[in-house]
Amino acid sequence: AYNLENTVVVRFRAAAREFIGHYMRIVRSQEIPSPLLEFLGAIGVSLVLLYLAFHSGVRASSADFLTAILGVFAMYKPLKGLTRVQSSLEAARAASERVFELLATRNTVPEPAQPKPLRAAGAAIEFDGVEFAYGDKVVLHDIHLSVQPGQLIALVGPSGSGKTTLTNLLLRFYDPQRGAVRIGGTDLREAATRDLRNQIAVVTQETILFDDTIRNNIALGRPGAANGEIEEAAKHAFAHEFIMEKPDGYDTLIGEKGVMLSGGQRQRIAIARAILKNAPILVLDEATSALDTESERAVQAALEELMQRRTTICIAHRLSTVQKADLIVVLERGQIVETGTHAELIQAGGVYCKLHELQFELVGAA
Repeated sequence: AYNLENTVVVRFRAAAREFIGHYMRIVRSQEIPSPLLEFLGAIGVSLVLLYLAFHSGVRASSADFLTAILGVFAMYKPLKGLTRVQSSLEAARAASERVFELLATRNTVPEPAQPKPLRAAGAAIEFDGVEFAYGDKVVLHDIHLSVQPGQLIALVGPSGSGKTTLTNLLLRFYDPQRGAVRIGGTDLREAATRDLRNQIAVVTQETILFDDTIRNNIALGRPGAANGEIEEAAKHAFAHEFIMEKPDGYDTLIGEKGVMLSGGQRQRIAIARAILKNAPILVLDEATSALDTESERAVQAALEELMQRRTTICIAHRLSTVQKADLIVVLERGQIVETGTHAELIQAGGVYCKLHELQFELVGAA
């Protein structure tokens, strides 16, 4: 969603070259001296044997011959070690080729030959008769949904009802088999994928962070952003305070997947990234569902800041988070079965009302 494919490929290639360079220097320093010395020793033994062979008057004991032969065989072990290292390098090269092949995989959706310009700001999103299936399994059937500019839409339904697939079609990870998804009247199949994803920010349950500094992780939202812009985004995401408490501030390394941060801190970094991107459309995949109460409050405040003046589609797993939505869309078995506000759906006493009652019963029992 952040169009980082080329950036990641360049960084991976640079890291791989650096690793191979370091590794080869270590191999040369460890492996080359030993066989070289053994080889020189073997030459010495060979010269002794040649001397004995061509000078019949010189007598040598069996111990002398045994010593010479053992000297020759002693050189094989380090040479074999060097061969094993070469085999490891070949295996690593094969693995890296597979990684590069994976990174070079083209999009599953075709790019239009002459893409139309796409302007999502102030534009409505429309799902017009959308149908989609994974193989033979139909996931979405005859979806008709219009999202007006600036609206907060909540997608609600049991697991497997098609909520995530609907947002995947909006991001154009897939194309519908029937119907169309449009933004501002433009069919997404007629727009450049990069142009589309530049206008959508995504915050998911599973925060994607890299083993880099806090600053660089936020800057992925808009590469080349000034330090002041990065810090301003962090302030709006209520992340600036905890960042400044770190010994290195924004230059703090956060480890693989952000393991040096708490769950709430990771989510606020992701929200800061989305704020920095400043996209007119926002997709949320229940960013607070796996957090403790204190972290949830901080993240919820950051999300409310992020959603201002943006068209937001929120996948909701906990119904307590969707009560402020302008429109709640209830999905079941790939179809829209109910739409309305929280109050309207509770009064209707349908699927949403039952889900709401069941969830609050479970919370009360816990």
